[in-house]
Amino acid sequence: MSVQERKQRERAERERLIVVTARELAEQQGWDAVTTRRLAERIEYSQPVLYSHFRGKREIIGAVALEGATEMAAAVRAAASAADGPRARVAALARAYLDFAERNPAVYDALFQLDGGLAYAQEDTPEPLKDAFAALLESLGEVAGDGVHPGLFTETFWAALHGLATLTRAGRLPPKDAERRVELLVDRLAKL
Repeated sequence: MSVQERKQRERAERERLIVVTARELAEQQGWDAVTTRRLAERIEYSQPVLYSHFRGKREIIGAVALEGATEMAAAVRAAASAADGPRARVAALARAYLDFAERNPAVYDALFQLDGGLAYAQEDTPEPLKDAFAALLESLGEVAGDGVHPGLFTETFWAALHGLATLTRAGRLPPKDAERRVELLVDRLAKL
């Protein structure tokens, strides 16, 4: 291995350590606890080293969001592919999405609530975000209905899922009715 390759590998490992540490800290204590000083202390590098990878917290949030988008896409695809038939796929997708949001609140916030400097629904949207939307579209597009644009239907269904995830987490919706909400969403919105 050349010196250049080793330095690139070490740089990638440091960057990965920063993202993992930021994510762990945010999941444990919330995003307000994630500061460059605290991260530098936890990863045992100086703040200038941290700034050589990320210009600040906003970019770190963006990196966590991209990682989360990849994980969410994989979870949604795995759940949908294990289900048999359109209705079961949509219900499995909805459950997987809501489960991801519940199990990863800081990542979910990085994806959809916080400013990570990422473009959404634009030409320059990063690939992991496009792929996460594509993971939803793959199952939802097939049930959009006649005359309904699959992308628009997917956006609407996603907005409903996001509302359920956000309102449940905030204690505005009782968790005991979560499954009934999924069934209602699938039956009425997807008309399955």
